[in-house]
Amino acid sequence: MCHVFCDDCPCTVPYHGHRNTFSRGLALVDAKNYRNSWNKCHGDVYTNHWAVRITGGQEQADKIAAKYGYRNLGQIGSLEDHYHFHHSKVVRRAAFSLKGPHSFIHMDHKVEWAQQQVVKPRVKRQTQNDPSLIHFNDPKWSNMWYIHCNDKSSHCHSEMNILAAWQRGYTGKNVVVTILDDGIERNHPDLAQNYDHLASYDVNGNDHDPTPRYDPRNENIHGTRCAGEVAAVANNSHCIVGIAYNAHIGGIRMLDGDVTDIVEAKSLGIRPDYIDIYSASWGPKDDGKTVDGPGPLTKQAFEQGIIKGRKGLGSIFVWASGNGGQQGDHCSCDGYTSSIYTISISSTTENGNKPWYLEMCSSIMATTYSSGEFDERKIVTTDLRQRCTDGHTGTSVSAPIVSGIIALALEANLLLTWRDVQHLLVKTSRPAHLKADDWKTNAVGHRVSHLYGFGLVDAEAMVVEAKKWRTVPPQHTCSQMREQITICQRLNSSITTSGCSEEPEQQVVYLEHVVVKALIVHPRRGDLEVNLISPSGTKSQLLAKRLFDSSNEGFRNWEFMTVHFWGERAEGTWTLEIIDSLSKLRNPEVLGNLKEWRLILYGTSQNPYHPSSGLHSHSTMSDIQAPEEILEEPEMEEEEEDEYDGPCHSECGVQGCDGPDADHCRNCVHFSLANSLCTFDFRSCVSHCPLGHYEDTASRCCRRCYKGCERCVGQSAGDCLSCRRGIYLDTLNSSCSDNCPPGYFADDSNVSGAFDCHLFLNFVLKLHIIIQLWGFDYSLAGITCVPECTTGTFLNLEEMTCSSCHSSCRTCTGPGKEECIQCAEGHLQQEWRCVQTCAPGYYSGEAAGAPHKMCHRCENCLSCSGPGTTCTKCKEGYSLISRTCIVNASCNNGEFEIVTHIF
Repeated sequence: MCHVFCDDCPCTVPYHGHRNTFSRGLALVDAKNYRNSWNKCHGDVYTNHWAVRITGGQEQADKIAAKYGYRNLGQIGSLEDHYHFHHSKVVRRAAFSLKGPHSFIHMDHKVEWAQQQVVKPRVKRQTQNDPSLIHFNDPKWSNMWYIHCNDKSSHCHSEMNILAAWQRGYTGKNVVVTILDDGIERNHPDLAQNYDHLASYDVNGNDHDPTPRYDPRNENIHGTRCAGEVAAVANNSHCIVGIAYNAHIGGIRMLDGDVTDIVEAKSLGIRPDYIDIYSASWGPKDDGKTVDGPGPLTKQAFEQGIIKGRKGLGSIFVWASGNGGQQGDHCSCDGYTSSIYTISISSTTENGNKPWYLEMCSSIMATTYSSGEFDERKIVTTDLRQRCTDGHTGTSVSAPIVSGIIALALEANLLLTWRDVQHLLVKTSRPAHLKADDWKTNAVGHRVSHLYGFGLVDAEAMVVEAKKWRTVPPQHTCSQMREQITICQRLNSSITTSGCSEEPEQQVVYLEHVVVKALIVHPRRGDLEVNLISPSGTKSQLLAKRLFDSSNEGFRNWEFMTVHFWGERAEGTWTLEIIDSLSKLRNPEVLGNLKEWRLILYGTSQNPYHPSSGLHSHSTMSDIQAPEEILEEPEMEEEEEDEYDGPCHSECGVQGCDGPDADHCRNCVHFSLANSLCTFDFRSCVSHCPLGHYEDTASRCCRRCYKGCERCVGQSAGDCLSCRRGIYLDTLNSSCSDNCPPGYFADDSNVSGAFDCHLFLNFVLKLHIIIQLWGFDYSLAGITCVPECTTGTFLNLEEMTCSSCHSSCRTCTGPGKEECIQCAEGHLQQEWRCVQTCAPGYYSGEAAGAPHKMCHRCENCLSCSGPGTTCTKCKEGYSLISRTCIVNASCNNGEFEIVTHIF
């Protein structure tokens, strides 16, 4: 057993190969929870690796390395003058930065900058726990529901339109994708044919073979699973079909070891002139309290990839948005997904619902299908040891799917820049059937959500647009700052900008990304909510409250990024809104302070979709064109014998057009706004159906809602979601009528002028106006009498009677055993239900604020009688010593091993 001590808390650090536990005081902590306990005790973990900036070339760097006892391991990725130094006589991992002769390198005048590397926890973002004539002989093809629907007994969605893109001939040929992860199994039968050694490297092992490290637990399955989604070979009678099944696929093994700034920078800098797309399904811990992002070297690697990658067109970085939804996490606290250089991708279930693991934030650009609840299907892909799996989950799924779809678009047009790809996603992604309460339309017509970005990706629309796309104008950056303000419960701070109109090289008229860089001092960071309101009135939530974030560090020049203002005008007054919700866990007299905030606007001075910018009109987005800027089409001489050969409208499909406008299209990219029968006569092509219509995805047609409906999901009277002005919505029957039915009242508070009909009982219960009638077993709910239910029963609203709770519940909200509020006598609360005895691995203890006891999880014990050192039985690999489970291991002083935390 080896021991390391800090000033105020002794910590025992036993070592056991790749698996180890860390104890704080007497309580053992599993390796997966290492970072939390280690930070409480020690802070950062320092390695014996340094990043050093030295000009003068490799020879000069070697001399300085030798002078101070280091070994130069070479240039860091593609970063010129940056070198990776290693010192073998410095402790490999330490609780603090050790001093010695090697420290003098920081004072050498030839060393411009040096940084000792610290371990950065990074988690893989997987969760624990007749459509076409195309057909493949791969055995799992029929299970790939997210590409095609062949289960005619259930409602099936396939709006990602991958099959349609394949039918147009795009399969990812000559496009190179690499997976930044724990390695890929290059000899897997579904990957070997498309494997590209030039797009691969083992950063962890410092060699060219990215094969994962095999172990009995199969901990390194993640990269191989992601790789199969992108480029699994088609028609080889094995496993699945990749999205871009003719693309080159590589792997960068970088997660199976200590992840430092050097490791990340090296990984992002592997062959940027050769690799087109880097796909990453990992990031900082999704625990609802971490704020972390790229280090200085990784930031440089991103910038270098954008400037030099793909021969100046820019590397394409695709990132999974995060799996911390259950912990109340917000992906704006993840500096990778909120970078303007990455494409942040979210997930939805097969039914268009929000998955339980999903985080929300304003940097999410688009969405794909992934896993959901236990009864919803998961993703099929390749697995370690040359196998297949139908259990791939989480936002880890979504980044590779989009990487594959982008590969199809690059095959259609290899000259797309990194910003072109983002514009294509904004233009072609659609809300489809994705369910969210926060869908909004920004000032130029883009529908966007904090859960799903601009919606579900559309592979066919991507390749169609990519084929005819012309590069957007150069990116400009405009920045303005506002200084110190004290944060009360609500703070509004404004900046008025001209979009740097006085500086032509910086002027931003049409927005792309908007960043708020803020320095906030606050006693409890998780109490803050931050919003940004554009001059056009669009509101974007930059940060939501995080229950588990009790840090007093605030935000130190943290960059919050949003894409919700895409296409809007930059000029005008921007308002930063900060809401401080006082937590019971802090002193209400201690206020926060907004030291300063900077508004950074990214965009173009020219309309990226306007003919005046020199773009082909195929890339014109009619729905974001300002009315005053629409140019009149030049008059053309009519010649009956000549067909129209000018540019088509952006909504026209591949069959072409008979004129320049949306009603001249022969077929449509998205939807046709036609007559009641959806025939070709009088057709006009649109990106989204207008009010009074719904989107029929099967026929790609906008069909009329029932009379009186403003929004609907079908043509019948009971398919209404909202009504036209002056008409009432019966919320029970989803129908519109001139008057509310008996037993309902009209709610005319809606500013739109449409009225809702509510059941009296529902309304008054929501207001909680309950008045006790003394001497009776009823309560007055507004003007309705409802039964007052006794302990062990609940109010059944359908029958207006008191029904019995489950026998394990004392009080409840419904009849199920998982709907208990308090447990019945003789029962204990375990997780989300009441039980008579605690399950193995739990012990009985007091529950704060509850009349009953609850089952607490044992710490590292297989069974225990209480908290701390009260183990009665240990897990395999541990020994019971003095009622404590100790790992069967030994280690040298000053050494221990770290295991990357995996969800």
